[in-house]
Amino acid sequence: MPYTKKYVLQRIKAVNEVYLECHAKGMFTEYIYEHYIRRQFHISRSTFYEYLTIPYERELKELARREAEEKAQNPELFDK
Repeated sequence: MPYTKKYVLQRIKAVNEVYLECHAKGMFTEYIYEHYIRRQFHISRSTFYEYLTIPYERELKELARREAEEKAQNPELFDK
């Protein structure tokens, strides 16, 4: 599967959802990384911390808006 910006943003969203769920239960960030994130997503610690800072919701909305504009301008490309 090719890596697209949408795929990467969805992965970042999934990592953040796991983190927020565990953090709400009172777990420490390092524990969450070692026991949940590293095993499930196979990313490094530095990537994990980077993912926590990315505004993925805003970027996903912007990407969806751009896709809708492209579809409105060129509907024949998306009707396949």
